Amino acid sequence: VHPFAPADQVLGYYSVFNELDKWLSEITGFAAMSLQPNAGAQGEYAGLMVIRAYHHDRGDFHRNVALIPASAHGTNPASAAMADMKIVVVKSLENGNIDVEDLKAKAELHKDNLSCLMVTYPSTHGVFEESIIEICETIHANGGQVYMDGANMNAQVGLTSPANIGADVCHLNLHKTFCIPHGGGGPGMGPIGVAKHLVPYLPGHAVVDIDKGKSISAVSSAPWGSASILIISHAYIAMMGAEGLTNATKYAILNANYMKARLEQHYPVLYSGAQGRCAHEMILDCRSFKAFGIEVTDIAKRLMDYGFHAPTVSFPVAGTLMVEPTESEPKHELDRFCDALIAIKKEIDQVENLTFDKADNPLKNAPHTVAVITANEWEHAYSRQTAAFPLPYVSERKFWPSVGRVNDSHGDRSLICACPPVESYLEEIVP
Repeated sequence: VHPFAPADQVLGYYSVFNELDKWLSEITGFAAMSLQPNAGAQGEYAGLMVIRAYHHDRGDFHRNVALIPASAHGTNPASAAMADMKIVVVKSLENGNIDVEDLKAKAELHKDNLSCLMVTYPSTHGVFEESIIEICETIHANGGQVYMDGANMNAQVGLTSPANIGADVCHLNLHKTFCIPHGGGGPGMGPIGVAKHLVPYLPGHAVVDIDKGKSISAVSSAPWGSASILIISHAYIAMMGAEGLTNATKYAILNANYMKARLEQHYPVLYSGAQGRCAHEMILDCRSFKAFGIEVTDIAKRLMDYGFHAPTVSFPVAGTLMVEPTESEPKHELDRFCDALIAIKKEIDQVENLTFDKADNPLKNAPHTVAVITANEWEHAYSRQTAAFPLPYVSERKFWPSVGRVNDSHGDRSLICACPPVESYLEEIVP
């Protein structure tokens, strides 16, 4: 839909906007939503600007301190900086939880200037913060607002809600929790929900009248962001219903804990809750493998030979894999991925006990392309079958990586233009 189409020509879209606003408000427990932000990070920025406008409207122009836990998403401090806030980091405990005593001390220290806390729930460490309600109450007691990063909302829907926990603002990644496909840069939608006292400050627009009374300026050029893809989330919620959405959350948590139970015998799982469970994701610690020359990047590259794109590497902890199966994968696919990681761990063990050479082994040379496997020359100490078909299922459905090992750090630091040189455009002068 054209963002500035006359209202009487897009009544169907307006119905979708209104219903989606109502449904997302019910899911989050908030009073109202803004469907304007185009991505999660833009939702963060919009939420912080709403909090900033709330403080300014009360005459508290000095409230500019944002407390951000060390376990937060990396975009949190970036968004806070864009909203002209001073960032104060709160420590994390060894089990991945927020250090509540440190949070209380810093909230008290900055109580006169405290604007907000930015918190992710469940945390990026893959655990439910057991003190989350106490944390929110501490911020409110010191004059601040609570911004909840909704990136992990797929572990909340139907079981709890940001408002129930005590948050004042939360963004939602519709392209993650509510079915919009994403990858390769988009599309995305990051609407924000707010408690009743913040509704007047939701984003307005210079062309389309969506002003709430004291609205902040638009955060997107279009009043409802990428409106055409809102249809997907609308349809998803309508078809799933309350029971389906709740079950999706349960499966996301169940799948993660099933994988944790299989993998923790082979890889240390960095964080877990009081009951020994994770939330919807877990962090596999690969740092000990460095002792015999194996980096987490080697594991990521080797996964390609098994037919998998690697999960998140070295975030939020360097030298680790963060695995989030979501609710979407069937058990046989979870098992296939676990089998691959377990087989890779056995290969690592062979490097450790010197069965494989430390420099010339399947991990260090991964991924193996079809050109490498079918070449006349094979100078490695391990077999071609080990390289390309390490498990039986790989032979049945082999995915061939198109490119072999590249130097990641060199590529990150050395930008090379792939454009033809200007001289190539010179026309040859024909005598």
